[in-house]
Amino acid sequence: METGFGKGCHLHLIDGSAFIFRAYHALPPLTRKSDGLPIGAVAGFCNMLHRYVEGNTGPDAPTHVAVIFDYSGKSFRNTMYDQYKANRPPAPEDLVPQFPLTRVATKAFNIACKEVEGFEADDIIATLSCQARDAGGRVTIISSDKDLMQLVGGGVEMLDAMKNKRIDRDGVIEKFGVGPERVVDVQALAGDSVDNVPGAPGIGIKTAALLINEYGDLESLLDRAEEIKQPKRRQTLIEKRDQIELSKRLVQLDCDMTLDFSLEDLEVKDPEPETLMNFLAEMEFRTLTKRIAEQNGIEAPVIPDAPVNVPTSAEAPADQPFDPEAYEWVKDRASLEAWAAKAVAKGYVAVDTETTGLDEMVVDLVGVCLSVEAGEACYIPVGHKKGSSDDLFGSEELDENQLPLDVVLDVLKPVLENESVLKIFQNAKYDCKILKRYGVTVAPIDDTMLLSYALHSGIHNHGMDALSERYLNHQPIPIKTLLGTGKSAITFDRVPIVDAVKYAAEDADITLRLWQKFKPKLHQEKVTTVYETLERPLSPVLAQMEMHGIKVDRDTLSRMSNAFAQKMAALEAEIHELAGRSFNVGSPKQLGEILFDEMAIEGGKKGKTGAYATGADVLEDLASQGHDLPARVLDWRQLSKLKSTYTDALQDHINPDTGRVHTSYVQTGANTGRLASTDPNLQNIPVRTEEGRRIREAFVADEGKVLISLDYSQIELRILAQMADIEALKQAFRDGLDIHAMTASEMFDVPMDEMTSEVRRRAKAINFGVIYGISGFGLARNLRIPRGEAQDFINRYFERFPGIRTYMDETKAFAKENLFVQTLFGRKIHMPEINAKGPRAGFAQRAAINAPIQGTAADIIRRAMIRMPAEIAGLPAKMLLQVHDELIFEVEESAAQEVTEIARRVMEGAAEPVLKLDVPLVVDAGQGANWAEAH
Repeated sequence: METGFGKGCHLHLIDGSAFIFRAYHALPPLTRKSDGLPIGAVAGFCNMLHRYVEGNTGPDAPTHVAVIFDYSGKSFRNTMYDQYKANRPPAPEDLVPQFPLTRVATKAFNIACKEVEGFEADDIIATLSCQARDAGGRVTIISSDKDLMQLVGGGVEMLDAMKNKRIDRDGVIEKFGVGPERVVDVQALAGDSVDNVPGAPGIGIKTAALLINEYGDLESLLDRAEEIKQPKRRQTLIEKRDQIELSKRLVQLDCDMTLDFSLEDLEVKDPEPETLMNFLAEMEFRTLTKRIAEQNGIEAPVIPDAPVNVPTSAEAPADQPFDPEAYEWVKDRASLEAWAAKAVAKGYVAVDTETTGLDEMVVDLVGVCLSVEAGEACYIPVGHKKGSSDDLFGSEELDENQLPLDVVLDVLKPVLENESVLKIFQNAKYDCKILKRYGVTVAPIDDTMLLSYALHSGIHNHGMDALSERYLNHQPIPIKTLLGTGKSAITFDRVPIVDAVKYAAEDADITLRLWQKFKPKLHQEKVTTVYETLERPLSPVLAQMEMHGIKVDRDTLSRMSNAFAQKMAALEAEIHELAGRSFNVGSPKQLGEILFDEMAIEGGKKGKTGAYATGADVLEDLASQGHDLPARVLDWRQLSKLKSTYTDALQDHINPDTGRVHTSYVQTGANTGRLASTDPNLQNIPVRTEEGRRIREAFVADEGKVLISLDYSQIELRILAQMADIEALKQAFRDGLDIHAMTASEMFDVPMDEMTSEVRRRAKAINFGVIYGISGFGLARNLRIPRGEAQDFINRYFERFPGIRTYMDETKAFAKENLFVQTLFGRKIHMPEINAKGPRAGFAQRAAINAPIQGTAADIIRRAMIRMPAEIAGLPAKMLLQVHDELIFEVEESAAQEVTEIARRVMEGAAEPVLKLDVPLVVDAGQGANWAEAH
């Protein structure tokens, strides 16, 4: 065999440190049973290497490969600059003994393992890349490290394995704003806080790229620094030249190392099964040992029982390997009926749909996937078109190698509607809405996305790909490999069926395996009630609401857009007059220069890019000081956002068939249980300004009907009074008092009949601020008062209501010990960063205080929504929207009063019988021809 390296060869260089740290942070602590040795990172590392070896086959496979490690010690850069990487914390104590084991693991897989004393892994990768490129070969660097991007080009590319994203020259330009050959120039200017590379103070990546693109290279820029017009930047480049040039030497990789091995030594070799088996057995990795033994047709060595700390997440391998070749393409009715019979006999089946897009109201069904056993799945195509996958305008004729849709529905509808067969989905709401449009009402359902949310809220997101990688140790086939990206992307009906089978059936297989892992954990984690009473039953309710949609008057939106445009034009003219010249009002950079350079207003602060900060908080401060220009810009920005985000954009969301807007609710969007609204987001329509409130006028009822709005009154304050056991607040709510006036009276010793609006306003700000853990600084900004005075208000508040401070302290202590907090209904909201240090600590603690309150409020309205369809059944009414603490209904005018009374009773009693609150829940109601009138 030819072992030389040259043209046609393909070298893979794996960043070993990145693999190790990814493996370490993905796994919970795992120790070897026989002696307690930490092995979690080694387990993850081995699984990653195994996936790499298995996945790199075919014509583009590497001919040469090496895993490159950092040498444990200082590099030559520390000689140049003794503060290089001085800020990096030491490696975790339980990771240190695992570093050498990852080297042994690499060699056990028969992959070259390289490190060089005095040099970093990046330098070895740089030298090998240059050698391979000079020899005419290709190089793929498997890493996302930005420092390596200076090597890209001329046959060298990078692969971000976590995102499965290739980084070429365009990717480098997207990241740095310059080509690979100028990356070190940009890094020299911008510096690197992680590696403690000083750079040029005040210059970030974007500014650095602009300067390098203007002057050509770093040397030219520094030589011509006197030409820089911006004084501070000019001064920095002149005074810090030596520091900048040192920074370039620190970030420049060494491509000319003397190595004691050659490219030929890195030739790909198959693992020696016995060597690999012995190492895995020594580590006590039972599942991986068994899998590799089966793949090689050999007997696995006997290993003691699994470690006590068996991983419950991350790299925990699936029991059965994923084999896309094993999935079935269902082409005839007999095969389909056999799958239906399997589902009925089993009592459950994982289901997934493939469609032509993401909008459930308009897309077409392309296929259905089923799985009843791990490793066994099928795809039933129904809507694939003839022609190749890269033919955007191919035939509209259906591929003849698939069953007719009516046949598939005829066989599957009885199964999908069979109450004795559990249907398991990932994001069931989407698939059920699709199937509903085809006349299939799916029930009962389980949803792995919602199972994960009930179990893991606050720990990670709940998309299928992320869950598969974390809990099944399997990276699903990326959809973009089938559909492509950008303008050349195709829809799923253009994907060849042979390719679609592997992708689609895998989805059902993954869904089933996730369900098998998650379902038993509900009881173990004591969240069965949360899933069964709050999450699972809400999904079909939301699906029905989304399908109803809400009517939107296009003419009203159009008139508003025109009115906003006219007001913006008038404001622009006024702003230009105040500025003394024309400029782009939407440009923060130009605005900053006018305010702080030309108008010389005090208080300007520059960010890392060198531009002045002109955010809303800055402009509000200036406006409060009597400056007209920033006040007018705030008005202009508000109108601009209303126009672009709502009055213009909402018109594009009106369904042409229904004349209604069909938002989608995300159950898993917030850790606390609050729903998120998307496509379009109807929960963030502003209500504090007249223009914002007017947008709600465009949401209208059909002829002969009205919209009804029911809104919980101060529900989070009521829950705070309950959870913190504040008798004064509870009694005030029971007596129906003005809670803000009562708080003001308690705090400031002002009789209720002498209360002023200003004193009440301050009490209201504190009431709501306390829920979110507001600081003296935050309250000072909200009330525009000195910070000391604001802190005095907060201190006095806690003196008057000591139970609140007790609640906060106890909640934080509970969170720190358990790493989660709970709502009154048992929802767990995990707080993995509660014990963090620095700025993150304050944020995490405030979140821990607020989460049980906000989460309990979210649980209460969930309970109301779940009960509502049965309560209003038979009445001419539909529940359309949920906006935080508000529910919107569309009702025939004659039934408005009855529906209002029923809905109010359901909402006010939603906590019962699980909770008997000491504080009454109160719901305000209104009705009108449009949402603005009803609210």
